Amino acid sequence: MNYYPPSILKLIKSLSKLPGIGEKTAERLAMHILRAPRREAEQLSKRIVEAKDTIRLCSICFGLSDTDICKICSDQTRTSSILCVVEQPADMVAIEKSGAFTGLYHILEGVLSPMDGIGPDNIRIKELISRIANGGIKEVILATSTNLEGETTAAYIADRIENYPIKVTRIASGVPIGGDLKYVDQITLKKAMETRHAV
Repeated sequence: MNYYPPSILKLIKSLSKLPGIGEKTAERLAMHILRAPRREAEQLSKRIVEAKDTIRLCSICFGLSDTDICKICSDQTRTSSILCVVEQPADMVAIEKSGAFTGLYHILEGVLSPMDGIGPDNIRIKELISRIANGGIKEVILATSTNLEGETTAAYIADRIENYPIKVTRIASGVPIGGDLKYVDQITLKKAMETRHAV
């Protein structure tokens, strides 16, 4: 790598910090950016800065949004009495792509993981309970991953909300044990949403 000028080495190093991008892929991306017209490189740079400056968390569901309330939460045609609880915005997007769900979401921004020092106060469980306590929710679908942390989080939430007059369900079979929702195909996710079960 020392045969590249320092400016290219810095670009490769920055690109390799992106998830799933190793050194060879970062090198290919850097070469592509250098070969592209200046206008394209400027547009890419502008889009990155624009997204960093514009994107915020929805004040209701904590999904990614350009405005205070995201498009899903402000959509009057969605079923507001059903709430799907997911770990991250990417999980919500995966479920949306499946077309199997027309309710609203609550994004926890993580899962319980005592080994990593992540407890109930470190994710958005209090906000979830507040939404349920405000009324109007008839069903909560726990759609956390099926790995140990996801299952633990789902069980903890189910325990915390068992005294509310709501139905609590868990996404059903179809999602592999240890699977991460954002990597599950849309048909499997659709089946999991359609065959969810009580906790």
